[in-house]
Amino acid sequence: MTLSEIKNHLKNLDTIAFVLPDGSLVPNHFHVTEVGKTTKHFIDCGGTVRQEKKVNFQLWNANDYDHRLHPEKLIHIIELSEDIFNLKGLDIEVEYQGEQSIQKFGLDYKDGQFLLTSTHTNCLAKDKCGIPEEQLPKQEEACCAPGSGCC
Repeated sequence: MTLSEIKNHLKNLDTIAFVLPDGSLVPNHFHVTEVGKTTKHFIDCGGTVRQEKKVNFQLWNANDYDHRLHPEKLIHIIELSEDIFNLKGLDIEVEYQGEQSIQKFGLDYKDGQFLLTSTHTNCLAKDKCGIPEEQLPKQEEACCAPGSGCC
């Protein structure tokens, strides 16, 4: 999800809810402590130089039960960061404190809630580092194609 997408969803909400991948909710009294731009400049295992840019939201669960974040306030924070960091069109990555360490999630939206989605690692240079590409399933012939035997 991009910033423009989250802003469009926020405009239609009275409250903000984030759902973790296990279905539990981030407590209602969370804060968005950071909206920023992260840049990852790296070399993959095949020697290709790559750059990745994302918008970073950090959610923090505080013991501050009296200051729930409202959609219009989050829109304001997003708009400030858009202008300062040139964030248009970038995907959002969400950080949230897990049991032992910060966890990173993707972001989706469904039925009035923001879904924190699991992220996974991957090899970006399978062809260069000796890992065979996954075999694609064979395409089946269309039913009733000549010689298929289904007619």
